[in-house]
Amino acid sequence: MSLLEIKNISKSFGSNKVLSNISIFLEKGEIHSFIGENGAGKSTLMKIIGGIYQADSGQFLINGKEVHMQNPMDAFREGIGIVHQELSVADNMTVAQNVFVNREPTNALGFIKWKQLNEDTVTEFKKIGIDIKPDTLVKTLSVGMQQVVEIVKVLSRDVKILILDEPTSALSDKEISNLFELLLKLKESGTLVIFISHKLKEIKQISDRVSVLRDGNFIGTLEKDEMEESTIIRMMVGREIDNLYPPKAKSRDGEIVLETRRLTRNEKYLDVSLKIKKGEITGMFGLVGSGRTEFAYSLFGADGVDGGEILLNGRPVRLKSPKMAIRYGIGYLSEDRKRTGLFVGMDVKDNVVASSLDFIMAKLGFLDDKKSEQVTEEYIGQLEIRPSNCSSLTVRSLSGGNQQKVLLAKWLAAKPEVLIVDEPTRGVDVGAKCKIHSILRALADSGIAIIMISSELPEILGLSDQVAVMHEGRLITVLENDGLTEETVLAHAFLKGGDNQ
Repeated sequence: MSLLEIKNISKSFGSNKVLSNISIFLEKGEIHSFIGENGAGKSTLMKIIGGIYQADSGQFLINGKEVHMQNPMDAFREGIGIVHQELSVADNMTVAQNVFVNREPTNALGFIKWKQLNEDTVTEFKKIGIDIKPDTLVKTLSVGMQQVVEIVKVLSRDVKILILDEPTSALSDKEISNLFELLLKLKESGTLVIFISHKLKEIKQISDRVSVLRDGNFIGTLEKDEMEESTIIRMMVGREIDNLYPPKAKSRDGEIVLETRRLTRNEKYLDVSLKIKKGEITGMFGLVGSGRTEFAYSLFGADGVDGGEILLNGRPVRLKSPKMAIRYGIGYLSEDRKRTGLFVGMDVKDNVVASSLDFIMAKLGFLDDKKSEQVTEEYIGQLEIRPSNCSSLTVRSLSGGNQQKVLLAKWLAAKPEVLIVDEPTRGVDVGAKCKIHSILRALADSGIAIIMISSELPEILGLSDQVAVMHEGRLITVLENDGLTEETVLAHAFLKGGDNQ
């Protein structure tokens, strides 16, 4: 008998049918992954299992018994816990307070028993083989450890089904390795782990089985020995994708459009000198804490500089704000789309035109609604944002991958001369990745200079014309991407190859 049986689950939001008669069996003590393009229905299905949404029709059975989840507390009572892609830790509270939030042990007068709270927290972490100080403020932890705190918070409710939605999207390789060790321990203890990811390498590494969704339909389930990347991709997108990366730059003789000379921001990066040409994609790679994003913040005027200079088309400029940077023709696609990239409570149209208001304004400073709608519809079609009639929908209502496409549309609409993209394909499926890669290359071929920050080495090597490698705030080297290997880039990132500039 299966631990969890999903039978004929369907769900619609208005006229948009998100899930259609989904039926899958999931077993105790397995890591079962779900994969599909953005908008395929993965997160919606998980939210239904977790009691956040309710299905329009269908059944859930746990150990053969039908269950009904009207809210997350119902799901917890059935032993189901979900850790969302966007962390919900309270970073100004301790680890113990986060794990037992609203469930703290109290005395007869209602006061928290702090000693017991901390001891209970230590016990919960020891169950998964981790020692931690329970009075540590969560904001002092790495993103990876914050993820573990979220997981322990769910596990402390004695769940037998753990759902993880894109848990590795903001983690370093080491943190991912630690997370996978934890998941294997949970599997050995009999927990059913449901794992959602767009990363095929991770799916193959950690999964016992993988189920594929496409356009709200269940396509099939693959066993461990059937998980060929080409097979998974074909099931996801309904077609073959032969090459994730387009050809490199058509020309390498473009003019230098952006240059930094010994640019410095105290305690963040030091003496960074870099030249960016029109028509090229410069990849920036480095380990966590290397200073890549901090450097990008300064180029976009979101953070100051303490030394050095920035030149645009050969002329020194002082970028005091993002607004000034945008007027100079610099765009910045943030790695954190919800916090610093998008206005998630506003509709898609308002987000798309947010960085190009100077071009959208009608006379007397009023917004030209007709022009805004035209621009938005153009990029909805070009980037294949789903649903296709989403112009008036709030960004919050879209899947994570489609939110990422809206963020890209926002900067394409601004028509920048220099475009900085920080983790441009984070949380995006393989089909959308291919589309974004093609768009970035087309933008470069049109003369735009692109700086691409990515933690995925295959993406860096597949798309970049040159690779700038950073380590602990210093630019170590700039490598021509001609036969460049992952080993060479990593050697410089770890300061094992070449000298510091």
